[in-house]
Amino acid sequence: MIIAVDFDGTIVENAYPKIGKEIPFAIDTLLKLQEDRHQLILWTCRVGSELDAAVEFCRKRGLEFYACNKNYPEEKCDRDTPRKLTAELFIDDRNFGGMPDWGVIYAKIKNNDANTFNVDYKIERETKQKENAFVRILKFFFGR
Repeated sequence: MIIAVDFDGTIVENAYPKIGKEIPFAIDTLLKLQEDRHQLILWTCRVGSELDAAVEFCRKRGLEFYACNKNYPEEKCDRDTPRKLTAELFIDDRNFGGMPDWGVIYAKIKNNDANTFNVDYKIERETKQKENAFVRILKFFFGR
């Protein structure tokens, strides 16, 4: 599977333009996904020296991406070329529903179950909405 992975907030904590602290298990999980024969593309807003720093950060930890901000290493990108990737899955802290734990991400991909992320999020959201309704009722009657 081709997987596009964001950097800031996904592999490292958000500290842009600096590089934040490594998020626990991010690099280990990505290395395991590569070992499982998945192709990883770094998909980030970073360009130029900031992109180079992110790539080097990962490289020092043994993580080499197939390509960065493009579908394949030789792809020529200019102002007139859309940066749309053909990845089958995107891992990004800005996902609808937020960033799942890296263990959850790996398990879903390993079990070929990545399409259930949205279902799980919907169930979790509905549960929170019910809890919130209950809390609102308590506040209405008891003023807390």
